[in-house]
Amino acid sequence: MHYDIHGLTSPDAPTILLSSGLGGSGGYWAPQLPALSERFRVITYDHRGCGKTGGSVPEVGGISAMADDVLEIVETLKLEKFHFMGHALGGLIGLDLALRRPELIESLVLINAWSKADPHSGRCFDVRIALLENAGVEAFVKAQPLFLYPAIYMAENSEKMAAEEAHALAHFQGRDNILRRIAALRAFDIDDRLGEIQTPTLVIATRDDLLVPYSRSLRLAEGLPNANLVLTVAGGHAVNVTYPQTFNSAVLDFLSGVERA
Repeated sequence: MHYDIHGLTSPDAPTILLSSGLGGSGGYWAPQLPALSERFRVITYDHRGCGKTGGSVPEVGGISAMADDVLEIVETLKLEKFHFMGHALGGLIGLDLALRRPELIESLVLINAWSKADPHSGRCFDVRIALLENAGVEAFVKAQPLFLYPAIYMAENSEKMAAEEAHALAHFQGRDNILRRIAALRAFDIDDRLGEIQTPTLVIATRDDLLVPYSRSLRLAEGLPNANLVLTVAGGHAVNVTYPQTFNSAVLDFLSGVERA
């Protein structure tokens, strides 16, 4: 597993581990690093089969297998307790860890995540798979921003969109890996176990998320015994990228409260 450490360097420093979504790149969290690095040891990593991490997601094991990859990093760094922030797929990894290894997780931040996939998200996955299988990698990559960002953000950041597309094409994780990751997203279902997770949790969602209906986050906030909800009007699926200052402020406020408790 390839990982990077940012910010504070002491092993005794408060630590937060960040897990990205379907793209799987630790670089996804660039808008959060300056704010988090002032107060935390920040760990980002590339998911298996993504970026600088080799291999591929196993055919069986789903989200738990991806959570095991996080535990490999945890063991390497000898982490006894840490905060965990996950976007979409990364949030599902965090929920799996909170169920299986609750003693490790000091708090959870879940961004546009879910305890059970909504049929609408399944429709979006079907479209993306059809693009990949019938139109190829370039079409799949070109469509990706549509599921991440609001239209106005894409219109105002055309050069950024072009750069992201070129990078995604150059570092595409591979057909089999992406299909296995989507299958894991669709199969994940802990809806009847949310009450078991006592971890302090911040649930962040956006009303204009095209990929994940915000009702999925409302369900998380209702079902998790110790959860707070931040529901924004705009920002799309990748709200931490489109509105980083607002997002970072909400996360830091939450983490400060957990640290004081």
